[in-house]
Amino acid sequence: MDGIIFDLDGTLWNATEQICKTWNMVLKDYPGTRAPITVEELEGCMGLLLPDIGRRLFPNEIPKIQEELINKCCDMEVKYLSEHGGVLYPDEEKTLSALADKYKLFIVSNCQSGYIESFFKGHSLGKYFTDCECAGNTGMEKGDNIRLIIKRNRLVSPVYTGDTQNDRDSAAYAKVPFVYAAYGFGRVNGYDFIINSFSELTDIF
Repeated sequence: MDGIIFDLDGTLWNATEQICKTWNMVLKDYPGTRAPITVEELEGCMGLLLPDIGRRLFPNEIPKIQEELINKCCDMEVKYLSEHGGVLYPDEEKTLSALADKYKLFIVSNCQSGYIESFFKGHSLGKYFTDCECAGNTGMEKGDNIRLIIKRNRLVSPVYTGDTQNDRDSAAYAKVPFVYAAYGFGRVNGYDFIINSFSELTDIF
């Protein structure tokens, strides 16, 4: 193995409470749009592309307003998370440091541009990662972005670590082994490896 590619939400951090807070701040400028967004609703959206999240959270709005809301929510969350961060998993930096001594580490997420960078800035963890990519930058889905990271970094035998069925399907599409982060948000119907805590990655690799 020559690289570990990570999903972000539910795998490297849990920022749902912080995102929920910032998105509801945006909704105050759109009275009558909907009731406040809950953490549970956001958890159910993790891993989806932003247009799909807009349709799910704002079903009564026209596409233009859905896009406007999502863009404003994303701008607010990136600014907040860059300053305050989210919630990391136990022993995460220690584990990343140990893994980075042996492997190149990457992030591929379905998020907007700037979101992965807010994770780096909020927790000073960018030093452990070689490269990252997201749907907001490329307009492509996760499986294609995994392939892009593999090609760009000339990887031969990487793995993808994530917590949802979409992560599992994306790894299969990219033809790489899948490490299931069972402590995250989702459930999957198959995996090559399973971890119940982030630190277990050093037991596997």
